[in-house]
Amino acid sequence: MTRVQRTLVVLGLLIALVPSGLQTMGRPAHADDNSDEAKAGAQLFDNLKKEGEIVKTSPLYDTLNPLAANITSVIQSQYPFKIHFYIVHESQPNAFAAPGGNVYVVDSLFYFVKNREELTGTLCHETSHLLHHDSMQLMKKNQAIVDRAIAATILLGPSIGTVLATATIGRLQSLSYSRAAEEHADLTGADTCARAGYNPWGLVWLFQDFANANLKNPPEMLSDHPNDQHRIEALEQDFAKNPALFGKYSSDRKTSTPLELPKNESEQFLR
Repeated sequence: MTRVQRTLVVLGLLIALVPSGLQTMGRPAHADDNSDEAKAGAQLFDNLKKEGEIVKTSPLYDTLNPLAANITSVIQSQYPFKIHFYIVHESQPNAFAAPGGNVYVVDSLFYFVKNREELTGTLCHETSHLLHHDSMQLMKKNQAIVDRAIAATILLGPSIGTVLATATIGRLQSLSYSRAAEEHADLTGADTCARAGYNPWGLVWLFQDFANANLKNPPEMLSDHPNDQHRIEALEQDFAKNPALFGKYSSDRKTSTPLELPKNESEQFLR
């Protein structure tokens, strides 16, 4: 299990810290730091910090910060908590959004993406999960699945077959939600990128690159993904429907902007 995967497990364990009566959707813009969502995000941040996962200083922030600032300026008014971006270390390229406004970007992602558009596409996709409150909704849904699985086990008896059956049902239900959430985040993310002045075709190029990379541990945004080609087609259809927003952006990779990055050194360099 990779460090980021362990982090996501921690996020799942935060279900136990969150009361069942969550009311995150439609939360007013003046939501305070004592809300369930803010508490869950703060707990995850504290765990990451204690484990030394957060990269405090790195030249990569020189690349990340200006992009994050432009994206945040577009969406901050739509989200009730202050949005922050942090770099974390892991060998597999990844990024994920946590409750309460934190977006964690794995350092290796900077060296996997082929251009600025693919990087901003990833960032915009992840901030969409914040706007949709997906983490909290998934936590609530997973807790409901766990509750039903426990009830089924009690009713049918604690046999191996019962445990496997309830676990499989729960996983399929959760997977279905994740696919819908990822597609929704694609479209919202493309909109955010375009409004921030970044070519949203970067998301399409990114999906194509990931499909060709054959990674053992795919990024979180692709871990329970719908068919890549379907996502590409959905984005292309969305672009065609709104030429006023997307028409000025080119689908040609040759128009992309190269990233100027420091040499990818060792883990110590990134600390």
